[in-house]
Amino acid sequence: MDYEAIVIGGGHAGIEAALALARIGHQTLLVTQNPDTIGKMSCNPAIGGLGKGNLVREIDALGGEMGRLIDASMIQFRMLNTSRGAAVQAPRAQADKALYATLARGAIEGQTGLSVRMDTVTELLVDPGSRAVSGVRTERGAEISARVVVLTTGTFMGGKVFIGSWSASSGRLGEPAALGLGDDLRRRGFRVGRLKTGTPARVKARSVDFSRMDVDRGDAKPRPFSFLTETIERPIMPCWITGSTEATHAVIRANLGRSPLFGGSIVGRGPRYCPSIEDKVVRFPERGRHQVFIEPEGPCTDELYLNGLSTSLPEDVQLSFLRTIPGLERVELVRPGYAVEYDFLDPRDLDASLQSKQLGGLFVAGQTNGTSGYEEAAAQGLVAGINAARLLRGESALVLGRGEAYIGVLIDDITTLGAEEPYRIFTSRAERRLALRHDTADRRLTPKGREAGLVSDARMDAFKRRSAGIAEIEALLAARRVSWEDAGADTRLVPHVGESLAMALRDPRIPFNHHNWLNEGLRNLPGNWLETAELDLRYAGYEIKESRLAARLSSSDQLRIPASFDYAGISGLSSESREKLAMARPLTLGQLARTPGVRQSDAALVLIALTRRVSPGAPPG
Repeated sequence: MDYEAIVIGGGHAGIEAALALARIGHQTLLVTQNPDTIGKMSCNPAIGGLGKGNLVREIDALGGEMGRLIDASMIQFRMLNTSRGAAVQAPRAQADKALYATLARGAIEGQTGLSVRMDTVTELLVDPGSRAVSGVRTERGAEISARVVVLTTGTFMGGKVFIGSWSASSGRLGEPAALGLGDDLRRRGFRVGRLKTGTPARVKARSVDFSRMDVDRGDAKPRPFSFLTETIERPIMPCWITGSTEATHAVIRANLGRSPLFGGSIVGRGPRYCPSIEDKVVRFPERGRHQVFIEPEGPCTDELYLNGLSTSLPEDVQLSFLRTIPGLERVELVRPGYAVEYDFLDPRDLDASLQSKQLGGLFVAGQTNGTSGYEEAAAQGLVAGINAARLLRGESALVLGRGEAYIGVLIDDITTLGAEEPYRIFTSRAERRLALRHDTADRRLTPKGREAGLVSDARMDAFKRRSAGIAEIEALLAARRVSWEDAGADTRLVPHVGESLAMALRDPRIPFNHHNWLNEGLRNLPGNWLETAELDLRYAGYEIKESRLAARLSSSDQLRIPASFDYAGISGLSSESREKLAMARPLTLGQLARTPGVRQSDAALVLIALTRRVSPGAPPG
């Protein structure tokens, strides 16, 4: 046996899978077409976002790498949704994309027990007796044996790039596709489909008039993603905000016939929540402006990323519509926007550990599973790596529940519902999002990372100190009572006289740091400890209600939907839900309710229809 494990692909999923396997103690080979592109950010130069930022903190809590990489390379930070509740807030950071990739490659090359090979895998080797993977064959004819294989090909497996009428076999513009493996999987009976994603143009910063745009400097004090990072000391760069105009939309409409998206050249379905600018113009004709974020790609490059302007229109059309946008009137293209279509495997053919149901020892993660985004890919890669290691050791798989982690929501969604379009995590997908705040990821997952073999003694000690500190803060707030003296200084406290501070803090009008309630020692504790203690107390009642609701929803997974169930016959069901359910064919009411695009009111209508079909005392379905 050449290696215990092989990881195919050096993107964000492959990085986490390879590091996890090697750190747990297994001799691992990472096969990549080009080691220079390990950790490359193919699209936007940022990590985190709504739901995505929670994933990154969970990856870190389990012992993964992404949080530390972005902490060491960020050039701007923002906590999103601060005007709303903590459950839907999330961190996001702009990255120095070149530095991020350099650090990622350094982590791979510096890891004991992990080797890198520049090659392209074209076939899986299979033991015919056990129906289990036994290694890989590469395009140069090498056969490399291993007991487990983790497939993380991203957009490269059968990748094809489109710009107007031009197309080429590529996984990224200028980088060759990985050919052969998709065909091999089809021959073996895997369900292989096509999906599409895209990216906007990159432009020359010195050709942009920033005076015509609004500046966005991010938060004054950047916050770490990793629970091991104490402070962020990085040079901060601004972003800018502008928007498309009616003239922009006119140029796009006049050239839709030259778009591969509307001309039929692209057959794969793209991400509904991240459409191209031409798709926005067609779908939302009443909108006169679409916001555009101008994002730097790092301090050592003059390239800017045009977030919100993903496109596959011809280059001359791209330049024409860009020059109708305020601040971009004299813009120069460095790299055109493009669409990429690629092979993906139906994730319903995987179990909850991300292992193939039909080929033992094969794990699949990232965009190969029909997901989108660096964060979703890294989360799957980490879980696939952990479970590949556990399979090698004869141990039971790590399966995270929907109430334990956004990672659990992500994996449950794709393995039960599939991916008709590139899947993206949202806080709204989680039934227990109050319990899945980004600041509690360590409390939920660090013990599991320790059990998996990825959490060091130093990290575990830091986790215990933080947990003990938060518990001490909460105990002191529960013991301290609001006095009339406190109320005399602030009439908002009058209704709470005699109550504990812990109870009083459930009143959103009461500030956490009111009247020196925290003694000198506690006030000097890390701010993130105090924040978590405050949010625990403020949301305690809501979390109890959410937990009860989640328990009721889980019972809906017991209510099975017959294969012959006729959604078209349900009066009042929305057209979108009919379309989604006809494609997804969920097995239970719980899966139906989690289907993207299905409204809760529509799930209620289906429930009524199902209960009418079930005779009293008969088993559902």
